Amino acid sequence: MASPTKETILATAKKFISFINKCPSPFHAVDEVRKRLVAAGFKELRDAEHWSIKPNNKYFVTKNQSTIIAFAVGGQYKPGNPFSIVGAHTDSPCFKVKPISGRVKSGYCMVGVEPYGGGIWHTWFDRDLTVAGRVLVKEGDKINHHLVHVQRPILRIPNLAIHLQREMNDSFGPNKENHLCPVIASAVQSELQGLPKQSEADVTQKTQAEKHAPALVKLICEELNIKPDQMLDFELCLADTQPAAIGGALEEFIFSARLDNLFNAYAACEALVESCSNESLAADPSIRMISLFDNEEVGSQSAQGAQSTFQELVLRRISSSPDNQTAFEEAIARSYMISADQAHAVHPNYSEKHESNHQPSFHKGIVLKFNGNQRYATTAITATILREVAKRVGAPLQDIVVRNDSPCGSTIGPIMSAKLGMQTIDVGAPQLSMHSIREMGCTSSVHQAIVLFQGFFEHYPAVAASLNF
Repeated sequence: MASPTKETILATAKKFISFINKCPSPFHAVDEVRKRLVAAGFKELRDAEHWSIKPNNKYFVTKNQSTIIAFAVGGQYKPGNPFSIVGAHTDSPCFKVKPISGRVKSGYCMVGVEPYGGGIWHTWFDRDLTVAGRVLVKEGDKINHHLVHVQRPILRIPNLAIHLQREMNDSFGPNKENHLCPVIASAVQSELQGLPKQSEADVTQKTQAEKHAPALVKLICEELNIKPDQMLDFELCLADTQPAAIGGALEEFIFSARLDNLFNAYAACEALVESCSNESLAADPSIRMISLFDNEEVGSQSAQGAQSTFQELVLRRISSSPDNQTAFEEAIARSYMISADQAHAVHPNYSEKHESNHQPSFHKGIVLKFNGNQRYATTAITATILREVAKRVGAPLQDIVVRNDSPCGSTIGPIMSAKLGMQTIDVGAPQLSMHSIREMGCTSSVHQAIVLFQGFFEHYPAVAASLNF
């Protein structure tokens, strides 16, 4: 396959940037994926309703509005045939607004927040922040689910001046409870503008609205055109208002929040849709699937996380057949999953943090992750299969293993392979600044990931058939 032009790489990267700028929360990410799937002819299923799955058709189902599984049924599919799966996650480290978040301290109205995941929290200081997420709204006799994204800077976690903490540049370790609370307004301006007064000792809230800073409630109600008493509850996360951008003197970098892991959520969705745009699906005996889970950053142990039974139940429903009582078990034995989560590129200022023979770089391909202690699910067999797929589509690959004296992170890969007994590989695009509020990747990776994942959907059955053991 011919190498892509710079124009193709940039155009692909810009589409991804448009996507990620619309996804400040997992709920927004799932909503954007849903829109892409519907536009491509996928039909929505409800997990509480009966399914009628037919060959050559495309479907998706959501859980908690923050996890989504989509699949395309091959034209030659029969129960017991394999699943070709790309898995990723929709969540990223952030701050989440507490259930009772309203605070007044030293004349400032503040918003109580809780750290979510393992973020590099000092990068959130002195950023222009906002809120995004979902709100449950009472409308007549119905309770509706609305997304909200205040698209202007309303919050800030101010740094302490160096004059008051001279050792700041030597050691900076903010207390997560006391020092990470963002400011939303001054108490005097809030009162002058007619907002309800909130005292520092006010712990007798009566309604959901009264649990939060009046300025925050006012903004949410204005965004959704509702009254405070209609707001039943919400789940809001803080987000940077600075949009993602193409960067670098040669336009080769991506500067963005949430590359980990909306990068792979996007690439998986695009690859699935593109793989269905040609005639290959009609001849496919398998099911092509993407599984985008919430809560990976906190261990995946939730109803919408990878440790739940959600994916297993979806696979069982698809595989069920009155003529084959072991169709599910047969399908699992034949299936393959790519666990796609970002990888650590070698850092020019800290190159010693990488093992000397494993230093993934920008532009050189998607990274295969290995760990002998099973923090990643990659095996010689799963690596060989994906390398064969990559050869067929001309997708470059790199390898990574962490240093022996360094801890190793993990992904949904070991979780899913252990739960299902399914052969799995862990991969990811190389990036810097992982878990910072502002991460750094390269433009080439977007195109490379989509090509690799699409090639996997289209060529896995043939590569799997070539295994002679």
